[in-house]
Amino acid sequence: MAGRLQMYGLAHCSTCQKAQAELQAAGWQVEFRDVAKAPLDQDEWQRMITDFGEKLVNRASLTWRGMSEDERAGTPLQMLSAKPSLMKRPAIVEGDKRLLGWTANVKRALGVAA
Repeated sequence: MAGRLQMYGLAHCSTCQKAQAELQAAGWQVEFRDVAKAPLDQDEWQRMITDFGEKLVNRASLTWRGMSEDERAGTPLQMLSAKPSLMKRPAIVEGDKRLLGWTANVKRALGVAA
């Protein structure tokens, strides 16, 4: 079942590191993109928002809690473009699958032991 997938996140994010290690151990080839070091352009962010919806904005994050009300009033595109660390992580694209986070359901969808 393993193959190749794209993962978007932050290199220093422990959840992204864990997900990448577990995926590779399960035989996946992971193409990782750190959205802070290799920022997505407006079109790429818009595609991600279309694929993942509003859930792409992590409203439980420290970044969200540190934002002003004016910043929070922006569109998901405005917020994620300005603060990539606001993205729910990891965001995984595999074929037609769009998976967000590193939950038991996401692991099962990719054939990784939960």
